[in-house]
Amino acid sequence: MATSAFVVKVPEAEPMVADLRQQYDPSTRVGVPAHITVLYPFMAPEHITPSVLSQAHRVFSSIPAFSFRLDAVGCFDKRVVFLRPAVPDPFVALTTAIAGEFPDYPPFGGRHSEIVPHLTVSVEPDVVDPVSSALHRRLQGAVGIESRCTHITLLENSSGRWVEMCKLDLQS
Repeated sequence: MATSAFVVKVPEAEPMVADLRQQYDPSTRVGVPAHITVLYPFMAPEHITPSVLSQAHRVFSSIPAFSFRLDAVGCFDKRVVFLRPAVPDPFVALTTAIAGEFPDYPPFGGRHSEIVPHLTVSVEPDVVDPVSSALHRRLQGAVGIESRCTHITLLENSSGRWVEMCKLDLQS
């Protein structure tokens, strides 16, 4: 089924996580870059009209750009290993704002009651401990991965591969 997602790309994370993501996160193999999800699933790409993009632009352009740092390792359900932002609030604000504008598309389909911003590294249950350990080692002695969020990327998958549909700027 065709779908889309609003994400914050984090290219600065690639040197630290690309090898692990390539091995343990199948989304990497279908074009998904290192990112923090803002809203997924969103509507099918064929329903994303100029009016929808205008609504999304209005939401995101009212939120200030921000710097962030990924500096901790987390795990969901003894299956998903991820990097977590030191301060999650700006990401929660992005998700809350865009989900409020499009209430038919709750974050993660409404499966989770709490918004937990994260950059997924692995979704394989058998490698939680080694991947977590590898990330801890890589973060050791470092300040983490520093980045700046100036825009949101809308990705779409209507062909079996994720591709960039557009970028929506935050307030500068």
